[in-house]
Amino acid sequence: MAALGIAATSRFSHKEVIVTLNDVKEILNADVLVGQDQMEMEVKTAFGADLMSDVLAFAKSGSLLLTGLTNPQVIRTSDILDIAAIVMVRGKKPVPETIRLAEELKIPVLSTKYILFETAGRLYEKGIKGCVERVDSNIERP
Repeated sequence: MAALGIAATSRFSHKEVIVTLNDVKEILNADVLVGQDQMEMEVKTAFGADLMSDVLAFAKSGSLLLTGLTNPQVIRTSDILDIAAIVMVRGKKPVPETIRLAEELKIPVLSTKYILFETAGRLYEKGIKGCVERVDSNIERP
């Protein structure tokens, strides 16, 4: 695995690491389905969900989206939020329509065989933080 550079901070460490999509690919033993030419993109945060309403409510621009969904709506939602890239978990592979839309919108898509929890844990261990840590229970969700 390539050595990680220096820029996302871990809550338990003052070191900063730069994590690129290429590093994400290595960390997750992932396949790149779309965006091979964008693998040097840096990412610092991630958000995991299978409900696009949660993604719309809580994910942040520039984050990785970790999801088990493979439909075109995942790409459309990611485009609206300016998500850096999508990691499809549990070995999921999108339908051709989803691939075409991701290519058209230039949104990198990777696929890993790890479950969502393991995917998030491996990325966190390497310095990628969640884009939101908790949700105030007084906030009404969409």
